[in-house]
Amino acid sequence: MTATTQTAAAPASVGSGDEVVTHSLVRDVAMPGGAGTLALVTLDNGHDHTKPNTFGAKSIAELHAAMDALRARAEAGEVAAVAVTGKPFIFAVGADLTGVPLITDRSQAVEVARAGHAAFAAFSDLPVPTFAFVNGAAMGGGVELALSAQYRTISAGVPAVALPEVFLGLVPGWGGCWLLPNLVGVENALTVIIENPLSQNRMLKGPEAFRLGLADALFEPAEFLERSIAWAADVLTGAVTVERAAVDRDESLWAGAIATAKGLADVKTGRQARSPYVALELVAAARTASRDDGFAAEDEALGDLIMSDELRAGLYAFELVQKRAKRPAGAPDRKLARPVSKVGIVGAGLMASQLALLFIQRLQVPVVLTDIDDERVAKGVGYVHAELDKLAGKGRLGPDRLNRYKALVTGSTGKDGFADADFVIEAVFEEMSVKQQVFAEVEALVSPECVLATNTSSLSITEMASRLEHPERVVGFHFFNPVAVMPLLEIIPGEKTDDATLATAFAVGRDLKKTCIRASDSPSFIVNRLLGRFMGEATRILDEGTPIEVVDRAFAGLAPMPPFVLIGLVGPAIALHNGETLVRAFPDRFYASPTLQRIVAAKKPGFYDLSSGKPVLDPEVAELIEKPAEPVVLDVAAVRERVLTVLADEARRMLDEEVAQSPMDLDLAMITGAGFQFWNGGITPLLDRTGVAEKVTGHRFLPPGLSTLPA
Repeated sequence: MTATTQTAAAPASVGSGDEVVTHSLVRDVAMPGGAGTLALVTLDNGHDHTKPNTFGAKSIAELHAAMDALRARAEAGEVAAVAVTGKPFIFAVGADLTGVPLITDRSQAVEVARAGHAAFAAFSDLPVPTFAFVNGAAMGGGVELALSAQYRTISAGVPAVALPEVFLGLVPGWGGCWLLPNLVGVENALTVIIENPLSQNRMLKGPEAFRLGLADALFEPAEFLERSIAWAADVLTGAVTVERAAVDRDESLWAGAIATAKGLADVKTGRQARSPYVALELVAAARTASRDDGFAAEDEALGDLIMSDELRAGLYAFELVQKRAKRPAGAPDRKLARPVSKVGIVGAGLMASQLALLFIQRLQVPVVLTDIDDERVAKGVGYVHAELDKLAGKGRLGPDRLNRYKALVTGSTGKDGFADADFVIEAVFEEMSVKQQVFAEVEALVSPECVLATNTSSLSITEMASRLEHPERVVGFHFFNPVAVMPLLEIIPGEKTDDATLATAFAVGRDLKKTCIRASDSPSFIVNRLLGRFMGEATRILDEGTPIEVVDRAFAGLAPMPPFVLIGLVGPAIALHNGETLVRAFPDRFYASPTLQRIVAAKKPGFYDLSSGKPVLDPEVAELIEKPAEPVVLDVAAVRERVLTVLADEARRMLDEEVAQSPMDLDLAMITGAGFQFWNGGITPLLDRTGVAEKVTGHRFLPPGLSTLPA
């Protein structure tokens, strides 16, 4: 049912005046080969691809009316087939959810589900063959509409196909839980319905969706519609026979697939989310249920989930990502921003090279990498070239653009190439004296207006700028790793940073297509401070005697991965550095683990060996874990309560200190910078919902109804 790139409107009974209506525009097309007339329905909301097609109450009603009219024409022999396609680049991205907060009664929620089912069934039950030509992004209800067709084609250029409902706290409730397993089999269906949404909402590209069986034919984008119409004609005349593998309905096969997916849901959510388990029940029942029974079960499931705090938190998170992220709180007037026509990067290591690649692709301006020797410089430039070659190999860069992008990056062991740069960012060793020296060297070469940005993850911007002639041009510009994947960019003004510098930083961040959040110049800023508090508490609990597997298990459904897996991902030395920075700043509540110090000293890459694809505790690391004389062993519930308690305490302190502009920025930062779940709303809705916020701080972070059901 749902969208992940667009929000959604209420049913007609609760008002839908703000709905951007997706119209169902019908035109007749004479098919080649004497196959007859195809009634082609184009979904189009009248806007370009930046405002995708969605299905609100009026859109669903118009689609249903169009199908009723086409039924009459089909019965009269006027059309031989009906096909649905989308406007350029977009098929449809699901339900328009903006009106869900207006739904206050379960019966209204069920009405939304039934209306979608009725419209889509009117399409699938037409007395002539039906086709879906999936020309662009298709998500949620868009995929379910395509599944309602008898035959499907898909463009090789489609960037995203998904049933992301579980990611938000819903289920595919307009046919997806019944139609998909009965088309592609239970295992492939669960990949799309459960595994992908719980894996940071992974999207399929057109060819992947085709290989999974979601479409019968794959065509290149340039001639997609023409080829699809010709293919439909061939299907009608018998020139093409569509063959699909039979769905294996063996009871033990389905039970095994459901059990495997349930295990994944347990690991990802700690059973703290309802929606994956409701979806699993619906898919399990689809093995034997009739279509009508399957759809009726989806109606009831949507009625329950729409009236849940889980979905309301998911929609709150969605609103943050879609709207607040586009209008960053605390950003100066955009008119103050200076143009950036050349970028300098100090360092040529992995982070610096990732930054160079991003600046080249997004800003399309010259980028100069510098480092202390030719070998490092060559390696950095080589990394950028290799990544560009990979993109070209995947067809995402043409030869001309590939050559142009490669020519934009250069490298040097000197910084003279920065002389005409407008923006220089350092990505060197996380040591204050090193960064101060770098900025002093750069300042001697660049203009007084050139912005000096630092990618520090924890150090003071004010102190870093304190020895410069122009400290007003220094700003924190903190990316998250991997740079190409993580959306968040923390922008941190120092004590003397001026508005022009800050505005330029926000403008560059926007052009880089990052989610920019303003943070104050406080140790570790927003994400790393919150991560430092909860990871510090996790290591403290471990050092006190609770087994590592119990501590890790307690974080299921709270964090995107267990804390000791996360330490391996970011690197023990980096985690320890962040922890020790915070201990120096706040020794009363942060913790630097002796266990982690020994792991760093032993140069171990993490707590676990991940070579098998699953975390296995390194036996040598096990010997390094603190062994207290009087161990305190907590169970999963106690670990979780303790971690939530310290998170509530730290979040409240950060708001009181104005480290972040509001609770919404804490949540947006944790979602986009640390991968915290949508269905938790980030972090503060979870703290409110569990009662921990009031217990620890005396009051909620958010008013009732903002991320929960209305009071």
